[in-house]
Amino acid sequence: MSLPVLDDTQRAAGLRRMKMVATGLLVVLAVIFVISFALQERYPWLQYVRAAAEGGMVGALADWFAVTALFKHPMGVKIPHTAIIPRKKDQIGASLGQFVESNFLSEEVITQKLGSMQLAQKAGAWLERPESAARVATEGSAAIRGILRVLDDDAVKTVLESMFRRHVVDPPWGPPMGRVAERVFEEGHHHQLVNLVVDSINDWVEANPDVISELVAQRSPSWVPSFVDDLVGDRVQVEVGRFLRAVQEDQNHEMRRALDNYLKGLARDLQEDPAVMAKADAIKEQVLDDPRVQQLITQTWATIKNALTTAVDDPDSELTQNFKAAVQDFGHRLATDPELAAKVNTWIADAAGYLVKTYSSDIAGVITETVEHWDAQETSEKIELQVGKDLQFIRINGTVVGSLAGLAIFTVAHAVFG
Repeated sequence: MSLPVLDDTQRAAGLRRMKMVATGLLVVLAVIFVISFALQERYPWLQYVRAAAEGGMVGALADWFAVTALFKHPMGVKIPHTAIIPRKKDQIGASLGQFVESNFLSEEVITQKLGSMQLAQKAGAWLERPESAARVATEGSAAIRGILRVLDDDAVKTVLESMFRRHVVDPPWGPPMGRVAERVFEEGHHHQLVNLVVDSINDWVEANPDVISELVAQRSPSWVPSFVDDLVGDRVQVEVGRFLRAVQEDQNHEMRRALDNYLKGLARDLQEDPAVMAKADAIKEQVLDDPRVQQLITQTWATIKNALTTAVDDPDSELTQNFKAAVQDFGHRLATDPELAAKVNTWIADAAGYLVKTYSSDIAGVITETVEHWDAQETSEKIELQVGKDLQFIRINGTVVGSLAGLAIFTVAHAVFG
């Protein structure tokens, strides 16, 4: 059960009340002492009361001095070893920082604590709830909107253009294209494309039988009879169809081998032949210098920004729904998959351990530096507000213990020495 948190005003009021109680006890004992001292000759039993009151006053005054000496000079008199906190503020801050670093910012302590907390399972159980996933999506949308508002469009476009030129335009295309093509051709992945092209050509030839005849007639001399053109055209179409079917059926056809050799040679030239590499780069420059390509690059950010803005503003958008589903799925996996949860817990513990190991001195230094910048009187007041109320109980206890001690001493002495 957590304790209620008090503000400084409430603490100050409580401290004043406890001071009044402790001081009131001292005043009461002083009155009792005066009365009992004055009447003890007439009423001998008041000697015991006087002794108890006398011991209580001694205890109350001693503890008042001890408590007061922590925060100030008692009654303004600069007695040595008083006003301890204001005088040793910096040493206290340094000791407190060192204590926190040694006992709380220890890699071993942090790792053991996080390892026993099962953060992954708890986070997973929270994330897999629909309302939690919706909250994560809402916060994520707010973060994205904030980022999009902060980012300068012109600056983003400049960065995109710079990245595109550095990673796409500036590097030579020949060698990387050659390496990719060489691997594709060596493994025969292009054969399916060749089959598709041959099949398409064959289908077109069969579907357009008059085209070849017309081409033959257009290119033959005018004095050649038309029936000869028809015969030649039919013959050419038959031979073309036979050739294409042979290529289709024979995977080791001479044309296929010639094509393979040509493509493999082209792949090697792209990597080794300066002239071919220069041609590839020239084609690249020609294509990428096209104004439409440049416009497309500059419009990329606007398109991305508009799409993101529209998606995050709509709680029912596909992006938002997919994000929620992904969050819930991840949470379910964390909560139900011991192996994944163990990995995440280990990662969290290792990351926290690394941060503590690397930055514990800096973190603890914040305490030391903060206390050093405090005013001495302010520091004394801050600490007194936190613990002063409990310290007043020391005064009360000292009063009670002193009274009992005084009574006990007087009783023993009276019994022994009569």
